[in-house]
Amino acid sequence: MAKGTIFDIKRYAIHDGPGIRTTVFLKGCSLRCQWCQNPEGQETYPEIILRSSRCATECHECVSVCPLEAISKYGNSIEIDKARCNLCRECEEVCVYEALEVVGREVAVQEVMEEIEKDKIFFDESGGGITFSGGEPLMQVDFLEPLIKEIKKKNIHVTLDTSGYVSFEDLERISDKVDLFLYDLKIMDDAKHKKYTGVSNKLILENLRNLIEQGNSVVVRIPLISGINDDDQSIHMFVDFLQSLKNIKQINLLSYHRGGREKYKRLRREKSQKTFHSPSDERIEEVKKVFADSGFSVKTGG
Repeated sequence: MAKGTIFDIKRYAIHDGPGIRTTVFLKGCSLRCQWCQNPEGQETYPEIILRSSRCATECHECVSVCPLEAISKYGNSIEIDKARCNLCRECEEVCVYEALEVVGREVAVQEVMEEIEKDKIFFDESGGGITFSGGEPLMQVDFLEPLIKEIKKKNIHVTLDTSGYVSFEDLERISDKVDLFLYDLKIMDDAKHKKYTGVSNKLILENLRNLIEQGNSVVVRIPLISGINDDDQSIHMFVDFLQSLKNIKQINLLSYHRGGREKYKRLRREKSQKTFHSPSDERIEEVKKVFADSGFSVKTGG
């Protein structure tokens, strides 16, 4: 049976599609957005994180139990040699302060289905369902496809959150089973897109156009980052492109938040030194009005 790697299952989500939802986060992403909110979803493999603020000064139980001596004392906390660590989880199990955690676990389709079915009553009552997010869930399409097939057998609504940076063949494998796509558009200028995400946006835009032309239900989500994509020129580029498409169900404007910064620290992973900011509430309303005046249904958040 197909297996995949997930890093979280979030219950009672209300911003990842209609109704009350369970959101399953899959690991792995080809983009490296400098403002990434879920850096623990970038790599395809499990990773260990350290919450230094929770680490007890005189404890160091994890140092004692590590079979590979991958953990050492470091001031009032510890340091982890990731090259040595084999993610055996012994340190995680002994840490009563929950300072250590292995993020990411391999699961089978049936394991996820058992979790999903616990919440079916909430889906039925609210018009909700399952949302797949990440990372980029389509990086694990061989796991995702059979999982979605099982979900649809239960008549559960399926939403897929995607960056669109995948082959259209992979999108087509699951598109007829997905009820709603949440499709992220970050920057329209290709050179700028490469600078801030590491990849071109040409495939992303082409895939969005193909999805729309094939009649799929799509909500376009734009994360607004001050000084990056909220200027007048950028907004009008979004509008011009989206007006060239048909049947865009809705546009959601997402305000940047800094939650990812702390996660980079926990992962002990280097991050761009640039500090990003959310646009002001006034600017967000101005952008919202531009989209609304251009004929789009638009909301903030979700």
